[in-house]
Amino acid sequence: MSDRVKGFPAFGKGVRRARSWWGKAWLQALEDTSLDQAPLRQGRKYAHAGLVGTITVSPGRIAATVYDVEDTYRTSVHLTPLTDGEWNRFLAQIAAKAGHLAALLDREMPRELADAAADADVPLLPGIGDLDPECTCPGWELPCKHAAALCHQASWLLDADPWVLLLLRGRDQDEVVAGARPTAGVLATAAYAQPVPDLPDDPLPGDLGPLPEFEPAPGLDVDVLRLLIADAAAKARDVLATGRWPAADDRRDHIRMAATNPALRERLDVEPRAVRAWQQGGATALDVLEQPWTPSTTDTARARAAWDSGELPEPTVRRNHWTVHNRQLRYGPDGRWYPYRVTDGTWWPTGTPHRDPTAAFADTD
Repeated sequence: MSDRVKGFPAFGKGVRRARSWWGKAWLQALEDTSLDQAPLRQGRKYAHAGLVGTITVSPGRIAATVYDVEDTYRTSVHLTPLTDGEWNRFLAQIAAKAGHLAALLDREMPRELADAAADADVPLLPGIGDLDPECTCPGWELPCKHAAALCHQASWLLDADPWVLLLLRGRDQDEVVAGARPTAGVLATAAYAQPVPDLPDDPLPGDLGPLPEFEPAPGLDVDVLRLLIADAAAKARDVLATGRWPAADDRRDHIRMAATNPALRERLDVEPRAVRAWQQGGATALDVLEQPWTPSTTDTARARAAWDSGELPEPTVRRNHWTVHNRQLRYGPDGRWYPYRVTDGTWWPTGTPHRDPTAAFADTD
């Protein structure tokens, strides 16, 4: 019979970080849901201090006792299990490619599988509002510091074992393996147990004939041509990796190339501030430079809570621009703060964007 309850021993003291992309996605869902960054920071400290006890995972629920100076509290975080229909669609995605199950059995969560699940309308990874915390403490925050500590340690569990996420979504490893049947009718467990056959020998190279000889045209800079070829190859790799063809935008291409290839900077007619913005954070940072936007009421409340929790000076707020004298943070649509400083009457990007406004404000020096 399937065992749908798993227990995990308490973590000891030690500073850890979520390393896997799915563990980071779990924490991102936590951060995006919270309106106050202070309990998240305190919860991270509690997690590193080893104040979370034995963790129990079952469908839809992860729970633990969290120790505090005042008392001990029973804390849980809930995640809605998948329906039978969603599980059927997800198992079909696993069965569609043998490598998916192999990766899961090797304790890896392929991005391709998560993307396929999303395309099949299966919410595998949590999003904004999906993590529902409960705690017996008197705190009113959502999540409180105890639930935040549990979520941080949960991301460490997910790092080591993505099956924890699948159990939270409703089924354990044995159930998933048994249900993932390839279309040819072979059990996934049998297919995975078969030895990997040797790849066939590479075909012999064809006869290309004599290579053409040419002389560089007058005025052609061969070094620049090499950079353009390398840039085209990099874009081709991105297309193959993402399956998406970038929209044609010569100006953005020039900014990107000037930002990444100093040899091209003087040859391309691009604004230095745009180049600095691209170096700061790519296309999103360029949008933050050039396209002010008005955050929603929820985004504004989240930004204000994060600002106040950092005990920063009171700003002048205009749309997404938060200004303190000659320093400014711009709140981006990705939830990060982009640091700026005024020079000769013009605002210039000065550092790396951060989700914590205190860290971003430090980069305005």
